[in-house]
Amino acid sequence: MTGNFKMLAKTFYGFEPLLARELRNLGAGNVEEGVRNVVFEGDTGFLYKANICLRTALKIMKPIAKFRVFNEKDLYRQVYALDWDHFFDYNKTFAIDTTMNSEVFNNSLFVSQRAKDAIVDKFRDITRQRPSVNTHDPDIRINIHLYKNSCTVSLDSSGASLHQRGYRISTNIAPINEVLAAGLLLASGWDGNTNFLDPMCGSGTFLIEAGMIACNIPANINRESYSFMQWNDYNQELHKKIVAASLNKTREFHHKIIGYDKAPSATRKAQENVDNANLTEYVTIERKDFFRTEKPVDTKLHMVFNPPYGERLQIDVEDFYAKIGNTLKQSYPGTNAWLITSNLEALKHVGLRPSRKIKTFNGKLESRLVKYEMYEGSKKAKYKTDKL
Repeated sequence: MTGNFKMLAKTFYGFEPLLARELRNLGAGNVEEGVRNVVFEGDTGFLYKANICLRTALKIMKPIAKFRVFNEKDLYRQVYALDWDHFFDYNKTFAIDTTMNSEVFNNSLFVSQRAKDAIVDKFRDITRQRPSVNTHDPDIRINIHLYKNSCTVSLDSSGASLHQRGYRISTNIAPINEVLAAGLLLASGWDGNTNFLDPMCGSGTFLIEAGMIACNIPANINRESYSFMQWNDYNQELHKKIVAASLNKTREFHHKIIGYDKAPSATRKAQENVDNANLTEYVTIERKDFFRTEKPVDTKLHMVFNPPYGERLQIDVEDFYAKIGNTLKQSYPGTNAWLITSNLEALKHVGLRPSRKIKTFNGKLESRLVKYEMYEGSKKAKYKTDKL
């Protein structure tokens, strides 16, 4: 398969501009932002590169057909008409995921079932063999998107969600999603040009994603499989070249990435994950209570962290968030501190005025990524200095 074709990258709410920028920087053509997705164009090699390199994408979809449907027979007939044996072999397992906003159908499971019947019947009629369905761990994932009368059929090139980077072997309670962590870091302006601290690092996701951004390491370099590797047109040599070319663009990092957590189990798990991501050279993890620490470097510090919300980890929210504000004020001058929380009431107890608020979601929880600028000395003194 040669030439450029349309693709769609799925992402989280609010990350569309970040993903679009990533795609343009990678060399995608005709990039257009949607809602929780970005449409773009590229060739087969770019499809591989998008899966390997994009930090804020959850899935990379390749549309293979678009048609109108008015009833169940239309759906079956149009899906059956596709040359499925061109895309994958009958000895591969497959699963269908349907998303819909349509008056024609009211049951996504029914749509998936009828599409499955069409695909199985087509293989049986052509090859006298039929592929098996595996909803847990299929070789091939197919997506059907229905909007009103319009039906788009796509191949899911990623398979498992791209947040499954392949480096995280240990987790704590309420770990942050890797794609979410990367997007929050990029939204905070993290670029690897300063020192970095996560003072409540948990299993180390922010530390690892920050290290990969700082060193320009491809996001999914530790991942071993993608669904596109099961397609009939999979080009293993091209895939290897894309991986090698992406690794050639890594860079050195000359600052510090530091993680604190007061729980010994958390620091142990974080260290295991950092080691597994091959970032031990750049990331230092210490068992410390943030509220009893001081700024660990004399130069500018970039801080991003995910404090407990009181959702799954029980805390005295008012006291806890007041301590965050006090610690930042008293011990962290010259720091840009970003935190994400879904407890919007908790932010009132920090006692600091955020300079930025960004709406996002952590899972299904509406959240805010907020920035507190801690100046060297008072803000008034900083303002006067800037005026001179």
